[in-house]
Amino acid sequence: MANIEQKVENLLKDKIEKIGYDLYDVEYTKEGKNYFLRIYIDKPEGIDLKDCEKVNDEISDLLDEADYIKEQYFLEVSSPGIERILRKDKHLEQNKGNEIVIKLFKKDEAGNKEYQGILKDFNEEFIELDENIQVERKNIAQIKTVYNWD
Repeated sequence: MANIEQKVENLLKDKIEKIGYDLYDVEYTKEGKNYFLRIYIDKPEGIDLKDCEKVNDEISDLLDEADYIKEQYFLEVSSPGIERILRKDKHLEQNKGNEIVIKLFKKDEAGNKEYQGILKDFNEEFIELDENIQVERKNIAQIKTVYNWD
């Protein structure tokens, strides 16, 4: 499915940027018996429903013409949200110095299934948090930003 995500991202990136948005991420997933293509957009002022509708209208025909996805799917255009999932290196780079939470597939040798801290650095093998915590990327199920609600 990652191949479809990359193809869709390559297809839509310029179009979405041309109309004033950043293509944050593309996710193609199966949930139950349904397939979903999720397009996450962003801009400095934030995203509202009209932005999602505008992008949806601009990209629907492109997706139909490209015909990358053979299964019937639901197209969703939305904001990445205030607590964003960090799936790509560019997301990690943008969030260095910010608080994140890392969820693991299973408990590690230290008995932890989750880590929270300030993102210091990353490479292909590890994510480094403050207090010299290193988490192996192959064990990571999800990384998200943490919003301080206070």
